[in-house]
Amino acid sequence: MTGQTNGQTNGPMYGRGEDEMTERRSTNGRVTMQQVASEAGVSVSTVSKVINGRYGVASETSAHVFEVVNRLGYEASLVARSLRNSRTNVLGVLVADFEPFSTEVLKGAADAIRDTGFELVAYSAGGRVDEHVGWERRYLSRVMGTLVDGAVLVTPTVTDVQYDGPIVAVDPHTGRSSLPTVTADNLQGARLGVDHLLELGHRRIGMVTGRPDLISARLRERGYREAHAAAGVPVDESLLRLGAFEAAQAGDAARELLALPQPPTAIFAANDASALAALEVAAELGLEVPERLSVVGFDNIPDSALSRPPLTTVQQPIRQMGHDAVEMLVALIAGEELAHTHVTLETTLVRRRSTAAPGGTP
Repeated sequence: MTGQTNGQTNGPMYGRGEDEMTERRSTNGRVTMQQVASEAGVSVSTVSKVINGRYGVASETSAHVFEVVNRLGYEASLVARSLRNSRTNVLGVLVADFEPFSTEVLKGAADAIRDTGFELVAYSAGGRVDEHVGWERRYLSRVMGTLVDGAVLVTPTVTDVQYDGPIVAVDPHTGRSSLPTVTADNLQGARLGVDHLLELGHRRIGMVTGRPDLISARLRERGYREAHAAAGVPVDESLLRLGAFEAAQAGDAARELLALPQPPTAIFAANDASALAALEVAAELGLEVPERLSVVGFDNIPDSALSRPPLTTVQQPIRQMGHDAVEMLVALIAGEELAHTHVTLETTLVRRRSTAAPGGTP
């Protein structure tokens, strides 16, 4: 039985040996549409019609072409798909680096694309220091329009980006912008964490702060100060140290705080990585947690529940942030009007075993 080459086929041509099939693969190992056509015994135009769901191909032939496509592992390149359809059906999630926060955002993004017909690609340059500011412009120029139909920017340093396609920002450094945004209530979250320590009876509460260029870090420090003011407890400026959201620097900050003549009885850290570093320093110094030092973090990354002791922390719904950002992006691609262009999600306190009253009483 032979296949015709005009797209109106009576049936496919079957049977080619595995060695012959291997010889016809492209030199870089990628299966081409021409190879699929040759293996199926039909024309390239017929394969194109089948893959793109166009009319004019007999059902038996379509079924056979799809069988060959699956067997050979053919997949059209994203660039080719974009040039052909002006759409790739791929969404991009662009991050400065893969670390606990961005990883949780990616999990939420993956949750959101189920049953949407979209695929997801994550792009990172590995957190190179020279790209700390403005990385989103460089990344977008490489992927927008040819590889992805739209993008989610995770903690972008700038949001004044103009590209031919929809963009949603998660936890932007500078706060709200002209772009749709999804963030957590950093101010209220910090107040929850510090209020918890104040209610336990702590009055010397140190803080390991975040990066000063990030709005989220500034809001968390503001929440620390507002909680003290509301409780009528003056802030001792000597109890604040820069941690910059980096574990190594946060560890040095905690070590400095605990070496003070009058060290804090509790530490509020601007993120969980900093809080976990503080726990390590306390262990090195022989300070029992929470008997001699209470520690509260911010984020509720998975590692926070696995520390010794498990970390009390402020949970921001990071995974939900990724989910909601992708939902907004899909709606924008479909031409829908967003009900809300700036979404702020609630934060909550997760009590574990790293906090107690001064002296160790829960």
